[in-house]
Amino acid sequence: MIQEPPFPADGLEALRAPFRETGAIWVQPSVLQPLSMVLDLAGEALRSRLFVLQAAAGEEVCLRPDFTAPVARLHLASGATGGDYAYEGLVFRASDDEAEEVLQIGIERFAAASDRPAADADLVNLLWRAARAGGRDDLSLRLGDAGLFPAFLDALGLHPDQASRLTRRVGRPSRLAAELERNGQASGAGEGVLAGRLAALPPEEASALLEEVWTLAGITPVGGRTAGEIAARLVTRSEASRAPALSPGQVDAVRAYLSVSEAPRAALAQIAGLAPAAPALEARLSEWERRLDGIEAASAGAAPAVFDAAPRGDFAYYDGLVVEVVSEALGPARPVAAGGRYDSLPARLSGGSNGGGSALGGMIRPGRALVEVGQ
Repeated sequence: MIQEPPFPADGLEALRAPFRETGAIWVQPSVLQPLSMVLDLAGEALRSRLFVLQAAAGEEVCLRPDFTAPVARLHLASGATGGDYAYEGLVFRASDDEAEEVLQIGIERFAAASDRPAADADLVNLLWRAARAGGRDDLSLRLGDAGLFPAFLDALGLHPDQASRLTRRVGRPSRLAAELERNGQASGAGEGVLAGRLAALPPEEASALLEEVWTLAGITPVGGRTAGEIAARLVTRSEASRAPALSPGQVDAVRAYLSVSEAPRAALAQIAGLAPAAPALEARLSEWERRLDGIEAASAGAAPAVFDAAPRGDFAYYDGLVVEVVSEALGPARPVAAGGRYDSLPARLSGGSNGGGSALGGMIRPGRALVEVGQ
C-alpha cells in the first residue's frame, strides 16, 4: 500500500485556517459507513475503489470514501435546520498510483434556505484561499454545473428517459460516447432479455423472478443490494432503452455542449447559443452570471478559471455547482481541492423532502496542496 508522507505541522495549520475562520463546528463522523448508502449516493462506478467489510450482523459496510454523506447524516441526526461543519480525517479509496488512506480537510454547509449563487461563490473563494495557503503558485479554477446538462437536454426536447440516461453517463465519458452512438439504432438494442421480462412484472414478482434466476445459476449476490433494488434498476434501464433515439441534430448539439471548455462567461454564452430558449436553462445561466459576479468580487476572482460543461468527479450526488482547484504540475486528474452543491442529498438520506434547503461543501487534499509535500 502507498502511504502519504508526514505533513509539516505549520503547513497543516495554514490549510486549516480558512476553515477555522468560518466558525464551523468541527466533527469526526464514523469511519465505517453503510455500503448500500454509499453506492446509492455516489454511484456504482465507485464500487471498485471501495474497501468493503462484512459486519457481524451481516450488513456490508465500507470505509468512508469521503466526508459529505457521513457529515450530512450527523447534521440530519442533530435535528438542526442549518449548520456549518468542518472536519479533518482520513478517507479510503483503492488506487493504483496514489495513497489509499488520504487526509482531507473540509467543510459541509446546510441551510433552510439561502442565496445559492452567493453561497456557491463563498465556497469557491474558501477553497481557493485554502489551496493557496499550501504554497503552490500554479493553481487555477475549474468550474461546472451538474444541473446545467439536464436543463440543456430539456431545452433540446429530449424524451425524459433518454435525458435521464444521458445525465447518468455525463461523468463517464466513454459510456456517454457509446450512448451518443446509439443514434439511428433500433430502440432497445443491447439491453438484454431479462430486463425486458422484469419490466413487464409487478415489483414483487420481478424481485422473486430475479432471486429464482440467482438460485438456478448458483449465484450469491454481493454489494449490499436486495433483489428488489437490483430488479428496479434493471427495469429502469429497460424502460430507458425503449426511449426514442436522439436525432442527428440533438446528437450534434449534445456533443457541442460537452466540448465547451472556455473562460466562464464565454462558455456560458456558447452554451446559450446551442439550444432553443427554455425557462430552466435560462434560469441556470442567469444564476451563473450572479455566481461569477460573487467569485470575481473575492480573492478567487484573480484565479485563472475555466468552465467545463462536462465536469469530472467521482461522486454522483452533485446537482449544482462543481468546483475544483487544479495544479498545473499535478494535472487535472489530481485536483488540490474540490467540492460542490448537493441540495437533494439530505432528502435522499432522510427519505423525505429537503424543503428547498441548501447543501454544499468542499475539501482540500494536504498531500497535493502543500508544495513541499506534493509532486
